[in-house]
Amino acid sequence: MLSLLSSLVSLLFLFLIPCLFITSYIWFPVFLPKLLGLIKFKAARDDHDNEKRDEGTCVVREEELQRELMPRHVAFILDGNRRWAKQHGLLTEQGHQAGAIRFIEIAELCFELGIHTVSAFAFSTGNWGRDEDEVKWLMSLFQHQLKSNIQYFHRNEIRVSVIGNQTNIPEPILQRIHEIEETTKGYKNKHLIMAIDYSGRFDIMHACKSLVKKSEKGLIREQDVDEALIERELLTNCTDFPSPDLMIRTSGEQRISNFFLWQLAYTELFFSPILWPDFDKDKLLEALASYQRRERRFGCRV
Repeated sequence: MLSLLSSLVSLLFLFLIPCLFITSYIWFPVFLPKLLGLIKFKAARDDHDNEKRDEGTCVVREEELQRELMPRHVAFILDGNRRWAKQHGLLTEQGHQAGAIRFIEIAELCFELGIHTVSAFAFSTGNWGRDEDEVKWLMSLFQHQLKSNIQYFHRNEIRVSVIGNQTNIPEPILQRIHEIEETTKGYKNKHLIMAIDYSGRFDIMHACKSLVKKSEKGLIREQDVDEALIERELLTNCTDFPSPDLMIRTSGEQRISNFFLWQLAYTELFFSPILWPDFDKDKLLEALASYQRRERRFGCRV
């Protein structure tokens, strides 16, 4: 009996070993690129910090900033994800993923510094013209980020709003957006605004159409229309501070690209050459220090 059992075990091993070898031979080429991609992703995220330490650059310390001079609303144009991925030999999707992670990190830093509202130009109306696969992946990334961070938003009492033309947004994402907006609307001290399928021109046009409809119903007259009334019709009417005090754009591009056309009228602008996934705490403090050194006149002589 023992001899028979031993023979069966031997036959089992003789059968399993070739199967394991064949399986590893088939799956290893599939698994290896993904593993290398993850390694590259982590290494690329660390490259910027290492290079900065090697250069020995002087950075702004947090204690050098004045809390009473902090902007109430900081807006970001998150530019450079695709170039960052290309520079590091990664897929475009990995660049966008790195950018999404960085945005949550930077938003958290802003809230810690006492900034009330943080907004981001996450997806412009013009971005629909990108490659179809990239657009689909970005939509799934938005949905994943909203879902995976919902506990973080509640734990830190962060109100979340998503603004833009929502007619083209897939229904599952809209449901997630409405859910998170409804469950976080009671939070008062921290506000995160994501502009998805947003266009500054659409925002103003949407406000004008709303005013025309109200006029046709006799709710407003010509003399009622002023800047304050228009501002209440803009998509940023969800926040107490619709006009950003500071707008930061990364990647070296120096334009606002149809973002907050009305709201940026007197906003201080900061353009950084750093690609967005590399925009870290030191770069944020640099931008805030630049803002605090400026004299805001709002068109008046001081």
